[in-house]
Amino acid sequence: MSELSETAYERVEDARIVLETLGMDAERSNERSALVLLALLRLAPSESWAEAANPMLGTRAIMNFIRDEYGKDYAPNTRETVRRFTLHQFVEVQLVVQNPDEPQRPVNSPKWNYQVTAEALEVLRAYGTDYWQLAVDRYLAELPGLKARYAAAREMDRIPLTLPDCSTFTLTPGGQNVLLKAMVEDFCPRFTPGGQVFYIGDAGDKWALFEREALAALNVKVNEHGKMPDLVIYIPDRNWLVLLEAASSHGPVDSKRQAELADLFAESTAGLVYVSCFPDRAEFRKYVDKVAWESEVWCADHPTHMIHYNGERFLGPYA
Repeated sequence: MSELSETAYERVEDARIVLETLGMDAERSNERSALVLLALLRLAPSESWAEAANPMLGTRAIMNFIRDEYGKDYAPNTRETVRRFTLHQFVEVQLVVQNPDEPQRPVNSPKWNYQVTAEALEVLRAYGTDYWQLAVDRYLAELPGLKARYAAAREMDRIPLTLPDCSTFTLTPGGQNVLLKAMVEDFCPRFTPGGQVFYIGDAGDKWALFEREALAALNVKVNEHGKMPDLVIYIPDRNWLVLLEAASSHGPVDSKRQAELADLFAESTAGLVYVSCFPDRAEFRKYVDKVAWESEVWCADHPTHMIHYNGERFLGPYA
């Protein structure tokens, strides 16, 4: 990895000072985070802070800008580090927003993007001027209000769904949650009538709905580090636990995942049924040879039908 030029180094040091002034910790004000901020601002080493912009950029575009303008060529496998240890924290403190053009964009979309907020951009453009400290003080004083405003916007974007017992629930926007809504509202009434929702894994909250005691009554003691299915339905009159995966994000119940789930629910006194759910048949076709035998497939675009991966029985547990 090449060293920064003198001009680039000075600009990165300025960005580090900016981040520290805005209250970022050491990890969020190191060289990597400073470069990410400069990329988000589309600010080349030779440009003034007054020229900062706030385009919507994906992680690849951010890393390309850092390479082209600052000579730092991060390896492709560092993208997750950039996302997890810089961008996510920028989002948490409202320095950056995700997908302002489409808040409900699926988390695995190649169009996923980040944008410096308009409020933060105004402050950052003032760096190096007499107005800088006053702008920072005002921004930090207003930040709780900004957080509340953006939180309210996110709440408006939440995905409402109706559970089988007619109670209501909301999911965070994005990820597999659009498919998860269809699983609850379209699959359950047709194929698990009378079923009870014991678990929903929201894309933004792994334990969004978790009936711990109800599962414990079936001798299921969940290890919170275990990878739960996206949706767990209990059918009392059949004593079945239906384990559903939203395959739009992480793939279907293949043989490996089936073994993981069987181990996670090994002590269950209820029979286990495995279902892979897809948004449509086009997505299913990508995995048609990966789905595990003795499991089921459901596609949201044809909600009244299922595809059965074995001949012995349809939609039921195996010994």
